Amino acid sequence: MEAVKPSGAGADLPPPRPPGARFVPALPTLWPQMLTASARGAPAFPFEAPGARFYYFGRNAVWTLARILRLDQGEVLAPAYHHGVEIEALVDAGASVRFYGVGPKMQVEPDEVARLITPRTRALYFIHYLGFPGPARELRTLADAHGLPLVEDCALALLSRDGDRPLGTFGDAAVFSIYKTLPVPNGGVLVLSGSRPQGLPTPPEPPMLSTLSHLASALLQNLELRAGALGRLLRQAVRGLGKLTVSTAKIERVATGTQHFNRAHADLGMSALTRRIALAQDFASIVERRRRNFFLLLGHLRDVAPPVFAELPPGVCPLFYPLRVEDKAGVQSRLAARGIETVDFWRYGHPACLPGEFPDVDALRRTILEVPIHQDLTPAAMTALAEAVRDAVKR
Repeated sequence: MEAVKPSGAGADLPPPRPPGARFVPALPTLWPQMLTASARGAPAFPFEAPGARFYYFGRNAVWTLARILRLDQGEVLAPAYHHGVEIEALVDAGASVRFYGVGPKMQVEPDEVARLITPRTRALYFIHYLGFPGPARELRTLADAHGLPLVEDCALALLSRDGDRPLGTFGDAAVFSIYKTLPVPNGGVLVLSGSRPQGLPTPPEPPMLSTLSHLASALLQNLELRAGALGRLLRQAVRGLGKLTVSTAKIERVATGTQHFNRAHADLGMSALTRRIALAQDFASIVERRRRNFFLLLGHLRDVAPPVFAELPPGVCPLFYPLRVEDKAGVQSRLAARGIETVDFWRYGHPACLPGEFPDVDALRRTILEVPIHQDLTPAAMTALAEAVRDAVKR
């Protein structure tokens, strides 16, 4: 989920931020007290799932799963609206991928998926977009009717439920990405259900210095979030020193948020420190705050930008607010000038999915801007953010 710079003149020079602009990060930040907090009782799904394996990236889990299911022997049906790195992981593992359409409200039609099933089909792969449930029950029925494994991509849907049932419990396998929702330096999860193979080796931990480097970055973002202009100056100074240290010491820093799958990192596991921080989170509070912030933006922005999701079903833990705007680069630039980080969400997919083949998907890629609603943002911060977004869109 890496930000894409606005195209056009001056794209390499972000607009200067006014001295009083408050920093609003795109992702939740790490608060210092989280480093020493204890686990909060029984962990939520998928952390307590039997046979769960924890990886550095969710893409590592996709690659491992493709090898377990022997998807190199046939074709995988996957959505045309995707990040791209999950498709790279499937292809690298030897799978052939065939795409099905996704509608303007990020909806999947099971009947369309059914029409694409052939004797070469080896699995159905689908994505729960932004924490909102996809047609898991219908696709489960379809997969069973054809004797196919169903893979739930929950990279954007950690802590979300469909009614009383956690997302990730409908398929034969589910993949999660932890660091998109929680303030951790890395983390992906593979969950296998039923009679699928459970005897996977425990992935080795990543380099500790790499993990500490990401932790320091998250702590500095939190400092700027809380301390404003002073925090920004301190963050800039420490970041400069940190980059010099990493370069001089030749620290291997395994970057997150990248656009491509790297087989050299395919067997890296999630760090023990990541797991400790994750299990110390108040999951119920995170869901409550994200829902509150989503509702607030929905109420403030409904009349200036048509919402992708016009309501928030019970149990959904929204990842962000999908702002649909034609002038995405302009709006993103105006918000950046006010200290608000946004993400040009999924502007590009995997090259095997050709532009023009799925017009609804092309429109989503062209217009969806990721606006933060995460748990660090208070109602007052969200109200100010909403006004900034209204102004940026109307201009």
